[in-house]
Amino acid sequence: MCDPEIADRPAFLNAVLEQPDTVGAPRLNALPGERAQVKPDRIRILDRATVTHCLAEIDPVSVVESAVCEHTLGRSDLPAEGYMAWENSAGAYTRSVAMLGGVQQGGSMAYGIKLINASVTNPALGIERAGGFTVLFDPETARPVTLIEAGHISALRTAAYTMSSLRTLGPTDFNAVSIIGCGTIAAMHAKLLVQYFPAVRELHLYDIDPARTAALGRDLATHCPDLKVTEHPDVESCVKASHVVVTLTVSSEPYIPPGWFAPGTFIAHVSLDDVMPAVFLEAEAIYVDDIDLVRDNPRRVLGSVMRAGDVVADTESSSAHGHALARRYGEILLGREEAIRPQDGLVVSNPFGMAILDVAVCQEVAARAEAAGLGTVVDLMGDRERSDA
Repeated sequence: MCDPEIADRPAFLNAVLEQPDTVGAPRLNALPGERAQVKPDRIRILDRATVTHCLAEIDPVSVVESAVCEHTLGRSDLPAEGYMAWENSAGAYTRSVAMLGGVQQGGSMAYGIKLINASVTNPALGIERAGGFTVLFDPETARPVTLIEAGHISALRTAAYTMSSLRTLGPTDFNAVSIIGCGTIAAMHAKLLVQYFPAVRELHLYDIDPARTAALGRDLATHCPDLKVTEHPDVESCVKASHVVVTLTVSSEPYIPPGWFAPGTFIAHVSLDDVMPAVFLEAEAIYVDDIDLVRDNPRRVLGSVMRAGDVVADTESSSAHGHALARRYGEILLGREEAIRPQDGLVVSNPFGMAILDVAVCQEVAARAEAAGLGTVVDLMGDRERSDA
C-alpha cells in the first residue's frame, strides 16, 4: 500500500501526485519550427524480441501502479471498447477487441489503441490463444508513431496488476499459490511471482487440458527448479491447496463456489468468469480497477451481480444498506483508503483490464527503443528503412 506520508511514498507515486491535471492538454514535444521538420507518417515497429529487450530496464508493476493511480485521479481517457465475436470453421469462440486509451505519464499524456484478437482453438494450432498489437499516437498530430507486438505486454501488464494487488491486498504471509488455467498468461504470472515474491516456494497448477498443465509444469521445473510444483487432476483440489488463488482461464460460466476457498484466501479473479456470484456476496472486500467498466459489462459475473444490485460501488448511497461493496483499487495505491486483507473470509481482486495499462507500458518500451535506435521504421507513404540503416 502507498503510505500517505510523502517521505515514505514510492517515487512513482510522488510524481503522480505532484503532476498537474492536464488531461486533454496538448503535449509540446518540440518547437513549432522543429515540428515542421518531422515526417508525420513514419512508424517504428517493435517485434517481441525487441520488446523483451526493452522491458529488461522496466519495472512493470511500478508502471502499472502509476497508471492505475493516474486513472483514479481522473488523469486518463478510457472510451468504450470495440468488441466483435464469431465462430471459426471449428465452431470455436473467436473474437476481436479494440481498446483506446490515454493516460498521463511523465508529465504528459500518452495515447494509443490495443487490438488483441483470440480464438480458443489457437493453442491446438501451436500458437498463443491471443495476439495483436498496440499502436501509440503522436499527441500533436494524432499520427501512429509506434506499433508494438501486444501479446507479451498484454500478459505482462495483466500479471503485473496481479502482483501489485497481491502484495497490497493478499495475505500478510503466504508461501504457496494456486493457478487455475495454464496458458501464456499463467506462465507470465509464474515468472513474476518468482521475481516479486521470493518467499513463495509452492505452485499448484490446474488446467482443463492436462497437457497444458504438464507443459507449464515442465517449464517451471526447468526455469524455477527451487519451486515445488504440484499438478492437480481437478480444479477443486487446486483451489483448496493454498490461500492465494489466481484464475487465468477462458471460462464463460462460473464454476467455483465459495465453499472451495479456505478462510483467509485472496482471489485474483483475472479471467472474470470463474467464481460463482455467491463468492462476491460473501467476500470481505471486492476491489476493481474501474467501477463503470465492471458494472457496464453484464457478460461477466461481477457485472451481472452489480446490475442486479447485489453488489454496489462503495461510493453509492445504497452502499449503507447491507449490500456487498466494490471498491476502487487505486484508492488503496494512493493511500486514501486502508487496504482490507483476507482474515476469516475472502478478498477478491476483479480487474476488468484497462487499455491504459498497455499504453503506459508500451510508452516506456517505445521511449527506450527510440533512444537505442531499435525496431524497423516504415514510412507509410512508401519508403521503408531499417532503423539501423
